[in-house]
Amino acid sequence: MHPILPGATIGIFGGGQLGRMTAMAARSFGYGIRVLDPDPTAAARPLADDSIVADFNDVVAAATLARACDVVTLEIEKVALASLQAAALYAPVRPGAGVLDVVQDRGRQKAWLTQHGFPVGPYRLASSTESLGEAVVALGDSFAKSCTGGYDGRGQVRLASTAEAKTAWVWLGEKPCVVEQALDLEAELSVLIARRPGGDLVVYPTAFNHHEERILAWSVIPAPISATLATRAQEIGRGIAEQLGVEGLLAVELFLTRDGSLLVNELAPRPHNSFHATERACITSQFEQAVRAVCDLPLGAVDVVRPAAIINLLGDLWQEDRAPNFARALRDSAVRLHLYGKRDARLGRKMGHLSATGTTPQEAVERVQVAKAALTAGG
Repeated sequence: MHPILPGATIGIFGGGQLGRMTAMAARSFGYGIRVLDPDPTAAARPLADDSIVADFNDVVAAATLARACDVVTLEIEKVALASLQAAALYAPVRPGAGVLDVVQDRGRQKAWLTQHGFPVGPYRLASSTESLGEAVVALGDSFAKSCTGGYDGRGQVRLASTAEAKTAWVWLGEKPCVVEQALDLEAELSVLIARRPGGDLVVYPTAFNHHEERILAWSVIPAPISATLATRAQEIGRGIAEQLGVEGLLAVELFLTRDGSLLVNELAPRPHNSFHATERACITSQFEQAVRAVCDLPLGAVDVVRPAAIINLLGDLWQEDRAPNFARALRDSAVRLHLYGKRDARLGRKMGHLSATGTTPQEAVERVQVAKAALTAGG
């Protein structure tokens, strides 16, 4: 294989904030950018040389994207396999359809992880009200998650008894779902792996994540956990990336239970919200690393230079004609603002994030929390 050198063009399926920040990194390397996204106002469009407004299942548009690119990648898992296959006729697609085939369906993903010996929590598959109720009987307090679609807490519901099965089944759209036993959690962690087509890979330091309403609220790198536990998490992530044969990035979300078990929650073959802090914490950000990996360039170092944390800014901050006071939040010179250029500040929508560094992970988290509080404070 030969590296795809700067001056070439990278195509991106998806023009959200992840595509935008990947495009920014690619631009700094001198690459051209083309984007395909159904949203004509997608966040990445101002950074692209050309944009295609089309659904992710439009195979003709996918082929058109790839014809003008030297390599194609993605920032969202919702791209139809047929579109990835159509694009692959004209340019390398990294990650490829084989990876997405495993990841796109939570049922297939769980089965693949189990088959390959990776630890997951107790679960059942359900395809009807009856089988959903049977799963709750077997598992007890559970979460039912749609096999396809859904993110940031969408497409999932908690069930404490079989009496809730019918309502939950209708709420989930009467579609197949994975029913996962509710776990006694100590923490939520994630690891990020970057892998070149030839197999070279690097594993980022483990991130520690805090969710609110099933949406990531804040994350910090490195995770304030023991070196032994961090290494275990990284080894799980490395093994999954190698078995899947990922080309590009793979984020592995993990549950740490109170009895010390590490269990795989979900996989994401793209840049990940919990690793935005790599822009401040690590020698090489996840976005630059994505560019290096899909272009088959030597991978960058992932050492932590200084602990860093991020905190998400949701559309809630812009409601009722309010405008966040960013000047107040930036009074701390260690805080940085990252806005995604989105126009519609809907409730729960990720509009940007704040980042902060510190001498310790705890200090970084505290600084970014104080900065966020300042966005809406008086005075």
